[in-house]
Amino acid sequence: MRGPCNPTLTFTIFNYLLMSQIILKDKPTKLFVFMAAFFVANALIAECIGGKLFSLEKLLHISIHPFSLLGQDGLTYTLTCGVLLWPIEFIMTDIVNEYYGPKAVRRISYIAVGLISYAFLMFYMAIKVPADTSFWTGSMKTEGVPDMQTAFSSVLGQGMWIIVGSLVAFLISQFVDVWIFHKIKKVTGEKKVWLRSTGSTIVSQLIDSYVVLFIAFSIGKGWSYQRVLAIGLVNYSYKALMAIVLTPVIYFIEGMIERFLGKETVARMKKEAMGL
Repeated sequence: MRGPCNPTLTFTIFNYLLMSQIILKDKPTKLFVFMAAFFVANALIAECIGGKLFSLEKLLHISIHPFSLLGQDGLTYTLTCGVLLWPIEFIMTDIVNEYYGPKAVRRISYIAVGLISYAFLMFYMAIKVPADTSFWTGSMKTEGVPDMQTAFSSVLGQGMWIIVGSLVAFLISQFVDVWIFHKIKKVTGEKKVWLRSTGSTIVSQLIDSYVVLFIAFSIGKGWSYQRVLAIGLVNYSYKALMAIVLTPVIYFIEGMIERFLGKETVARMKKEAMGL
């Protein structure tokens, strides 16, 4: 026979299920879940592909002309593939900041750093487990890869200083972006979206460029401060240009969000994000 029903437990379960359904149907919640997931995935992908360098000149079909800067010769626009995605990350930072506030940005930033750290730990474990030498190690010889273990380790096994530098730079630049964004918005109000979004990104990207280079290459590889400064300026010039070029994307995304949530909901969320 079944025991007596517990009314309190029944009510608690019913209330939990009801709240779960309300949360899942709530549009601002669904939007935040999507943006947080995209934000974390984008950051993780950027870190994973950051080990490859590419020539911006070749990508744009421009002749390569090495130049000198601050006494450093032979400089070109050779960039990490991570810069292809980081401008999108900072746009997402400003969008989340606009509608959900600085606490939400900090929360998803911590989640991103935690999951990136977890991913690199798993990469390290995968590199260290014994490789199959009977088939896998030499399975791609005909395609020009004589040792799959070496290739696997080279692609996924980024140096510890690079990992630490990129994660520290990411967190610092995120917090700076949030702070500048809100300082500008307190002055301009709802006007001049381009100023607070692009302005905060330009400053935070400058900090990001130098923090990662200083930790990863000045501390990690003994680069001179002059070399770090010169290469940082090259990298930053690209990031700053992309921040300006992608400014219309922010207006496009905000227009989509307003159509999805409605003007009243958007106005309420923006006030709450500013702590009003």
